[in-house]
Amino acid sequence: MASGLGRLGTFLSELIADVLRVLDATPAPRGHEHAAATALRDWCAGRWPELGWTLQPYGDGGANLVASCGAGPVLYSHLDTSLDGVGLDGAGLDGAAPDVAVTGRADAAGPLVVDGDRVEGFGLGVARAPAAAALAAFLAARRGTLLLAGSGTHRRGGRADGVLAYLQSSPAPPSAIVAKCGPPTVLFEEPGAAYLRVRVSGRYGAALAPESAVPAGGVAVHAGVVLDALAAWREDYLGARPPVGQVGPQAGVGAVRSGWAAKPDLLPAELLVDLYVVTVPGEDLAVLRGQLDGRLRAALAGSALSGCALDVSVEPIHAAAATAPGAPIVRAARAAWADEFGEPPPAITGWTGSTDGVVFRAHGIDAVRLGPQSARSPADPRRDVVQLADLDAFTRVYAELLRSGLAP
Repeated sequence: MASGLGRLGTFLSELIADVLRVLDATPAPRGHEHAAATALRDWCAGRWPELGWTLQPYGDGGANLVASCGAGPVLYSHLDTSLDGVGLDGAGLDGAAPDVAVTGRADAAGPLVVDGDRVEGFGLGVARAPAAAALAAFLAARRGTLLLAGSGTHRRGGRADGVLAYLQSSPAPPSAIVAKCGPPTVLFEEPGAAYLRVRVSGRYGAALAPESAVPAGGVAVHAGVVLDALAAWREDYLGARPPVGQVGPQAGVGAVRSGWAAKPDLLPAELLVDLYVVTVPGEDLAVLRGQLDGRLRAALAGSALSGCALDVSVEPIHAAAATAPGAPIVRAARAAWADEFGEPPPAITGWTGSTDGVVFRAHGIDAVRLGPQSARSPADPRRDVVQLADLDAFTRVYAELLRSGLAP
């Protein structure tokens, strides 16, 4: 065991659990991580004042926590969670709809629970558990840079503001290690992603006079025409795009909206459907949009929605990106994995998740992603379950990579 971890010894799991308790105490919705970053900065500065713990604000409420011990890779994870974990009976901290619109539950998710080696809580998979392991690894290695960024999750209309703020204000690191829960292997390729929006517009009317709307009864009652066409398009999309390297395609409908829930006596004129699409290398989003537009127009033409207007728009999030398998950080990650787990990282194909690793690659920085696995709590799917022994193992892997001599 390396000297840094040797000093931590059996206290490693206790350290990780303490970091998780600090993270669990403060909500960190996307773009509103300032309070959580401040709490963690203060906690770290009180225990390890010899290290520089820097709060890096950006935007109206976002913030990164950065600490550096000289040259070397940047060890990245993020502070924000996909769900807000707040705003159960109103708007979330970021002004978005409350979590119940997605989860179907309006009760509180509950606090972190540490029971022996088992940890259960909100936001552990995205991404508090690997963030805690990354912080522990940085303390052990005392080399390179720790970046716990804000805005690390996807959101319509959002950018990767946290990691971009860091890259715009700091020297480019020689490589990046993305600490994130995921498959049991080393990822050096990541897929692209985009949001698509389908808008079908007719004429509004009144429920007491269904024929006053176009189509009769309003567009909402005919939503099945659109959803059936989207399901057929999705099958074609997946069938036409085989996996490429480690990554593969995927698509899903994430939101359907029409009318006012507070006044359903009005028949809505507009139906909006939002999709998330995972893309493989070489995807042309303009062609993709055109294919979906054509499929929907054909479906609407033979239905009650034939008199409605159709608009399909696309919002790129990022393109697929990869680091060469022979890059030093990839070789080092595979070697550290083999040392820790006793065998090389397994081969993988069809992976559909992406991270800010694509942002590092877009700036010419080689990146790898690896981390522990999490599972949903059987009692509450908003809560994740991780094992401290697993986090200990990845702490050792991350620390070894920070010490790997990958400085320029």
